Amino acid sequence: MPLWMTALAFGLLGGAALVIGCAVAWKWTLPAKAVSTIMAFGAGVLISALAFELVDEAVTTGGIGATITGFLVGASLFVAANVLLARKGAQHRKRSGDQQPAEGENPGSGTAIAVGALLDGIPESLVLGLGLVAGGSISPAMLGAVFISNIPEGLSSTAGMKKAGRSARYVFGVWSGIAVLSGISALVGYVALQDARAETVAFINALAAGAILAMIVDTMIPEAFEEHHLLTGFTAALGFVTALGLDAL
Repeated sequence: MPLWMTALAFGLLGGAALVIGCAVAWKWTLPAKAVSTIMAFGAGVLISALAFELVDEAVTTGGIGATITGFLVGASLFVAANVLLARKGAQHRKRSGDQQPAEGENPGSGTAIAVGALLDGIPESLVLGLGLVAGGSISPAMLGAVFISNIPEGLSSTAGMKKAGRSARYVFGVWSGIAVLSGISALVGYVALQDARAETVAFINALAAGAILAMIVDTMIPEAFEEHHLLTGFTAALGFVTALGLDAL
């Protein structure tokens, strides 16, 4: 299989986990504590992946300067975009309770939530394609981390969308569209940077890592802490060591 097709396929696979989480939350009403637990685990998985896969790789190939710069740029870009989307009603897009506004309460919030969900998913998918540039193959640990963490993201956000009265057509349309765009993001990550210098690839890896960390803190941890606060840290630690184990294997 050509490498560009590999990037597309694995990006789609990672994005498909969002649809799986969506389907579970739409069919069954999970207890709030279960949703928070799954989200905490997913947050730990992503933190481990960005530390051992993205940042470590960026420092090794591009140096500490490019890594720090890219990391801070990525975090800044995500926060700036998130602030704009929050003003449109998307600040609670990953919350499973009654925090998400209905379209009647905040016109345009549905579009903002969809764009916000896309914003959350792009950095994760982009680095799958970048992995092919750097190492010639998809990192199983990074792919596993993206897939594992996307399930609770789709699950929690869908639960909130359902409570806000959004239709099945809208909800499944959002996550299916984002799954497709995740594949395209991975493809772009490979095609656009396959001839780039190592320092450039390292910068983009670090940029994605910074954006992912900002996303975790701004959108995943609040949901993880909501109902599960006494064991949130330990559950996140379990997710962290799970991803570490995937990396070691």
